[in-house]
Amino acid sequence: MTAISAAISAERLVVRRGSATLLDGLSLASDATGSIAVIGPNGAGKSTLLKVLAGIERPSGGEVRIDGRELGALSGAERARSIGFLPQYFEPHWDLSVAELVRLGAERAGRTSAGRGGDDAVQRIATTFELAGLEHRRWSTLSGGERARVLLATVLVVDPPLLLADEPAAALDIRHRLDVIAALAHRGRERLSIVVVHDLDLAFRFFDRVLLLDRGRVVADGPAAALIDDPRLDATFGVRFERLRTAGGVLLRADKAA
Repeated sequence: MTAISAAISAERLVVRRGSATLLDGLSLASDATGSIAVIGPNGAGKSTLLKVLAGIERPSGGEVRIDGRELGALSGAERARSIGFLPQYFEPHWDLSVAELVRLGAERAGRTSAGRGGDDAVQRIATTFELAGLEHRRWSTLSGGERARVLLATVLVVDPPLLLADEPAAALDIRHRLDVIAALAHRGRERLSIVVVHDLDLAFRFFDRVLLLDRGRVVADGPAAALIDDPRLDATFGVRFERLRTAGGVLLRADKAA
């Protein structure tokens, strides 16, 4: 079964909760491939945006389209094959083992129906995220970093055309954080990855495009190499960034705004 591609567009998205406006006329568009880092201060609307793009939260206004089709018109099966959503916080209803969680993820895409080929896909993902030895561990016994890696494995075993990830590396140690962010950005060569990234250096180092949000609006949107020198970055975060040019790229060192 071939999943549909995942070019995405959002037009004038509005999300209100009580008197608060979380998204305020936000629009964006992307082709079916690419890596986009979503950044912004706390309360900018980053997590809300991902939930709306995934169809988990319905906007108060505006619409989301996948390959020109309204998101709400897609069947549940089409959404499951096309969109992988990695939430910032997750708690399964049952205390399943790591092997059971990864296999459930594979079954969403029909990976385990192909016999040995399906088993190989599960094993390959488990190896990639260093889950060997954890297969029989229950979710409740895992550390925060182990949970993050297991959750990522359950999403990527589906290999969705569109991956939406909300701070997937927040609970990981430095090495695993680098590995995960690099892997998600690398998917942009053949798939579409839209990832909320807290670490600005990682966002600008690995992703092709950066979307800067503040108060539910797009402040800036463009190639990472261009946006890193944009003064709107400093203004949005309320700091003064010193740009340090290194062999590996530009690093941002923040100081209080004058």
